[in-house]
Amino acid sequence: MYTATGCLAKEDYVKKYAPLVKRIAYHMVAKLPPSVDVDDMIQAGMLGLIDAANRYQDNQGAQFETYATQRIRGAMLDELRDADWMPRSVRKQLRELEAAVTRLEQRHKRPATEAELAKELGLSMQDYHSMLGEARGYQLVHFDGFDNDDDDSFLDRHASDPGLDPLASLMEGSRRQALVQAIEALPERERMVMGLYYEQELNLAEIGELLGVTESRVCQLHSQAIARLRSKLKQA
Repeated sequence: MYTATGCLAKEDYVKKYAPLVKRIAYHMVAKLPPSVDVDDMIQAGMLGLIDAANRYQDNQGAQFETYATQRIRGAMLDELRDADWMPRSVRKQLRELEAAVTRLEQRHKRPATEAELAKELGLSMQDYHSMLGEARGYQLVHFDGFDNDDDDSFLDRHASDPGLDPLASLMEGSRRQALVQAIEALPERERMVMGLYYEQELNLAEIGELLGVTESRVCQLHSQAIARLRSKLKQA
């Protein structure tokens, strides 16, 4: 059904773009821990879609799909934030890992090895790898990252506004250059994992097959690479 101006009615927007919600949800969940339920993400995304349909005006200069995508993702990010899916103990360990990366790279003027990082954290290699495995879903931009002195998180400033994309904001200006340099400075295998995961959009199992390692090993390399990148970006 169309309105007098030739636009879809609100309920028809919701019906037409419901598959978009599922695509976004499954794509997002594939990069998060198994504890994140895809049905919860779809439900949150549908609320975002309904909100988009209620708010959208065809004269505002954006196509509905573009506008709705931002609303859907924002609603899903809100759901993840409220669920707080990563245990505090793991968050604490990852902040300690980022600090260890910074200390060792300042000390040695090169990327720290896994053995050096484990030693700096006072962990055996087995415990260190276990910690990296528990951090599946560890993101370059995540919920307690890039906070300022007013306790205003990066995502709170950028994800709630449908006109803003957190990753796009991160990629602007000096931060983009810092990110490019940080990626180029990664050890070769970690750089390959990041490229295959984010550029080629392969899943962890597919990357493991290409590199001849297990899926859990790819997860460890991904978590370690993210720790290096976040350490660099915090210094930028």
